[in-house]
Amino acid sequence: VSHCAQVARKWNGWGYNDSKFIFNKKGQAEFTGKRYRLGGMVLPTFKEWIEKTFGASLEHKTTSRASLNVNDVPPSIVNEEFLQDLRATKISYSQDAEDRVFRAHGHCLHEIFVLREGMFKRIPDIVVWPVCHEDVVKIVELACKHNLCIIPFGGGTSVSSALECPEEEKRMIISLDTSQMNRILWIDEKNLTACVEAGIVGQDLEKQLAESGFCTGHEPDSMEFSSLGGWVATRASGMKKNIYGNIEDLVIHIKMVTPRGIVEKNCQVPRMSTGPDIHHFIMGSEGTLGVVTEVTIKIRPVPEYQKYGSVVFPNFERGVACLREVAKQRCAPASIRLVDNAQFQFGHALKPQVASIFTSFLDGLKKFYITKFKGFDPNILCVATLLFEGDREKVLQHEKQVYDIATKFGGLAAGEDNGQRGYMLTFVIAYLRDLGLDYYVIGESFETSVPWDRVLDLCRNVKERIVRECKEKGVQFAPLSTCRVTQTYDAGACVYFYFAFNYRGISDPIHVYEQIERAAREEILANGGSLSHHHGVGKLRKRWMKESISDVGLGMLRSVKEYVDPNNIFGNKNLL
Repeated sequence: VSHCAQVARKWNGWGYNDSKFIFNKKGQAEFTGKRYRLGGMVLPTFKEWIEKTFGASLEHKTTSRASLNVNDVPPSIVNEEFLQDLRATKISYSQDAEDRVFRAHGHCLHEIFVLREGMFKRIPDIVVWPVCHEDVVKIVELACKHNLCIIPFGGGTSVSSALECPEEEKRMIISLDTSQMNRILWIDEKNLTACVEAGIVGQDLEKQLAESGFCTGHEPDSMEFSSLGGWVATRASGMKKNIYGNIEDLVIHIKMVTPRGIVEKNCQVPRMSTGPDIHHFIMGSEGTLGVVTEVTIKIRPVPEYQKYGSVVFPNFERGVACLREVAKQRCAPASIRLVDNAQFQFGHALKPQVASIFTSFLDGLKKFYITKFKGFDPNILCVATLLFEGDREKVLQHEKQVYDIATKFGGLAAGEDNGQRGYMLTFVIAYLRDLGLDYYVIGESFETSVPWDRVLDLCRNVKERIVRECKEKGVQFAPLSTCRVTQTYDAGACVYFYFAFNYRGISDPIHVYEQIERAAREEILANGGSLSHHHGVGKLRKRWMKESISDVGLGMLRSVKEYVDPNNIFGNKNLL
C-alpha cells in the first residue's frame, strides 16, 4: 500500500474513501462513488430493512472520529543504529503516524472499533517499502543484526487480528510493506506459469495477466486489496476454486526470506515426492517464519465465455441437498453459493431503484410467479447463485446439467440477473459494516469448513447459538444471524456466517460481541466444523489450535518456528 493507494483508502473503515453507504436528505440509502455498479444508486427499501432487522433508527447515530489525532498515536520506539544501516540501503521508509496506524491493523470488528473510538496501545514503529527480493533480504538481515521485530504487511485485509502488534513487544517493530514488490517477473506460455512478486494485489494481477490473455482465476472476496503473498501466508481460497483450485493448488514455487536464510525448491515442477512438501510450512505460516517475496503460479487462458445463473429453492434443506448432489457428480460450476432466507431478504433490500416501470412490473411478476404459483414461501425460500465459465459450448452443456439436478430438488431457475447481482454485491457488502457502526449496529462474518452430513445441523445450531447468546448477554434487539454455503468439495463444504446486532443500551459492546463470536466458534467446533476454511488463525483463533491439530502437531509447528526464527524476529505472535 503505497502513499497514493493509502490516500485512496479509508483510514478507519473498509475500502475506498469515495465508496460508502449513506442516507441522503430524504432518508433513503445510497451508495456513493463510481467504482462499483451500485455507485450513485438509491436503495429505496434498505432503510426499512435496517429498521426492521435491527430495531435501529436514523435518529440514533453514533459519531466516530473524523480524522486521526496524531497526539493519540503511541510514540515510535527507535533503534538509531538500525536507522543508520537502513539509510545506507536506500530503501524507502516512514515514521509518520498515519503510515504506522494504517498498518497497525486488519479488518476485524474490534480493530475498526478501536480506530473509530480510541487508539491501539502498540503500533509499528517504522514502515519500510522494499522494491524487490534483495531489499527484503537486507531488511531481514538488519532486523537480525539489531534484534528487531518484523511484521509483514500485504493488503491489510486480515480478519484474524494477524496484523495487531503484541502489546508486550519492547523491540522496535518494523512493518514490512510489500506493496512496491508488485511486478510480474515473467510469463511462461508453454508451461502456463508466471513468476510474480508477492506484493501484487489481486485485481492488478488479473488485469496485468489479462493483457497477455491469461488469468489465475484466484478471486477471493478481498481481491481488490489483498496480495498474492497474503494469500500464500494465510492459505487463501478464491470464489472460483472449483475450476482453478485454492492457493495450494495454484502455487508451483515459492521464494521466502527467513532469519535463517532463503527457502526455495531447486526446480519448478508440478509435483514432487521429496519428503513432506515444504510449501505447506510456508502456506498458512501467517508471517511467523519470514516474508514471501516471489511466487510462481499457474495461469490459464482467459475463458472465452462467462455466464451467471440463479436457482430458487423452497427451503435451505433442498438447496443444500442440491449442492451436495452437484458436488457428488463433480459438475460444480466455477462458483456455486447458496444463501439462506435472511440473506435472500437482505439481498432484496439492496435492490436499486430502477427508472423503468416495465422492469419493476417484470420483477413483480417474477416474485408473484415464484411465491404464488409454486407455493414458495418468501420467508423460507433460499437462492443459489451460479457462475459458469469456459468454452461457450461446454458452458451451455454444463449449465443444463446443473439446472437438471436443481429441478430434482424443487429448484426453479431464477435468471442470470439475480446471479450476477449476487456476485456484484459481494464487493459492496464489506462496506455495510461502516454504515452499521454509525447507527449502533455491529457485525462480523466468520467461516468454517464442514463434512456434508453435518452442514444442516451446523448451520442451524450456530445460528441458534448466536441468537441465544445475544439474549443471555443482554442484547435488547434480536440479532441478524445468517449463513451461506460458499464452496463445495467432494467431502464437504465451506459455510460463511454473518451476524450483527444493535448494541444500544450495552455499556461494553465489543466485549459482548467477542463473547458471542467465541461462543459461535465453540459451537462450530462442537458440530464438526473446522477452525477456519480460508481466513486463517492469526491471534483471534489460536486458543483452539491445539485442539484443532493435536499436541504433537502443534509441537511440530513450534519446532519449525524455533529452527527458522530462533530469536522470534517475526514476532507477530500468530498461530502459536
